[in-house]
Amino acid sequence: MTPSELPTQPDGPRVQQVDALTAEAFAPAFEQLYARAFLQLHRRDGKRSAMSGASRAVLLHLAHTGPLTVGEAAKHLDRAQSVVSDIVTQLEQKGLLARESDPADRRRTLVWLTPDGRAALDRERSVLSADLVTAAADRLTPAERAVLLETLRRLVGADVPAPVPTLGGDPA
Repeated sequence: MTPSELPTQPDGPRVQQVDALTAEAFAPAFEQLYARAFLQLHRRDGKRSAMSGASRAVLLHLAHTGPLTVGEAAKHLDRAQSVVSDIVTQLEQKGLLARESDPADRRRTLVWLTPDGRAALDRERSVLSADLVTAAADRLTPAERAVLLETLRRLVGADVPAPVPTLGGDPA
């Protein structure tokens, strides 16, 4: 059965009886609805940011590694220390990074993400419009939203509900 052959519900997408929907029939129906959902709910606010790829790379690397010295970051990113130092200075001026003394060795200065830096990375990763998703979710009951999330978790192999992690976090 193709997605176009699925019966249409009065207030919703095409569906097939749950007990009759085979995995083979599910695949094209899901693909069609996924594409429609993405196109309907994606961000429309232009570029995610004016952040350069190099700045994004530094922020992402720090989010994954934790605080580093500029030299360590440069080595990890395979870039000249002077280049990474310039990027760090620019990010610090924008309030996205902060320099702090290494508690284990006061001679070393570490760079780390600020809360604004973590928020900027979260915005960078966001492909859907929170406002559009909220408006769409508002058309569902709380029970339907819970079932949808649980079903998607199972579909992608994440059976155990867990909070979605944000980049960064407090340095360990």
